Amino acid sequence: MKIAVDAMGGDRAPDVIIEAVEDSDLRDSVVLVGDESKLQGKLPTGVEIVHAPEVIGMDEHPMEAFRKKKKSSIGVGTELQKQGKVDAFVGAGNTGAYMAFATLGLGRLKGVGRPALATFFPSKKGYTLVLDVGANTSVKPTHLFQFGTMGSLYVEKITGKENPSVALLSMGEEDTKGDTLTLKAFELMRGSSLNFVGNIEGHHILDGNTDVVVCEGTLGNAILKFGESVVEITQGAIRDIVKTSLRAKLGGFLLRPSLKSFFARMSYDEYGGAVLLGANGITIVCHGRSSPKAIRNAIRMAAKCVEEDINSHIEKKVKEFSQ
Repeated sequence: MKIAVDAMGGDRAPDVIIEAVEDSDLRDSVVLVGDESKLQGKLPTGVEIVHAPEVIGMDEHPMEAFRKKKKSSIGVGTELQKQGKVDAFVGAGNTGAYMAFATLGLGRLKGVGRPALATFFPSKKGYTLVLDVGANTSVKPTHLFQFGTMGSLYVEKITGKENPSVALLSMGEEDTKGDTLTLKAFELMRGSSLNFVGNIEGHHILDGNTDVVVCEGTLGNAILKFGESVVEITQGAIRDIVKTSLRAKLGGFLLRPSLKSFFARMSYDEYGGAVLLGANGITIVCHGRSSPKAIRNAIRMAAKCVEEDINSHIEKKVKEFSQ
């Protein structure tokens, strides 16, 4: 197995990426992609590197980067996967660029209308997979149905959960709630062999009663960013409160181990990154501020996708539902 890792992607690249690879239990499988001149003297011993002279900035337009920067670390990493020289690609750079190169460079799996970006949200009972969280801004009911299909398979193969439950995010739990897109997608899911449990509202995403939550990309991305901001604001508020008095400081000291454990569970470091399901390859997109731990977990996630041959299962299931 070979997993390409974008050495130039992320707010603190390449140092964080190199540290992550250095301590990864899969370092022998890693192929670093990046500018050799900026990596010399920093590379972990024995780790292969493929030179990519260009870098796509976090603020660059994805489609323009796709047209003009084929020699970027994202472009080269995607091409390595297309040629079969690596089995997966992990990066923490420009999310839109990863999606553009994967969708246009690798293409879609047979029968898949739109790839979807899927990520795990922490819940009361573990984790809930939410998709799409940003790959698409306009979709059809059939696309949402396929998102549910891909998400269900992904949870089953990655977590071992049999027959995962799938819900559709709407403005109400009743069958009649939602816009035309949601109502039509609801009918498709209800008439399928998916373990479809109906509509749920936003406050049920984290209760852990549903394994997969389906929505269109604009809404999913807004929920993802809002959730991240809530965690950050809560952390900051607790730090400020602890400083207000001696009693608060003492309470904070006593609660520190529990709070540390809680916020670790809320962090995106735990699940590594988001996977682009439906593309003809395996692409894991990490947060730009990812720590070495997050990158290592993303590499493990990519390896699990390869081991489970997740894409062949998606193609088979999509074909089954389309007949």
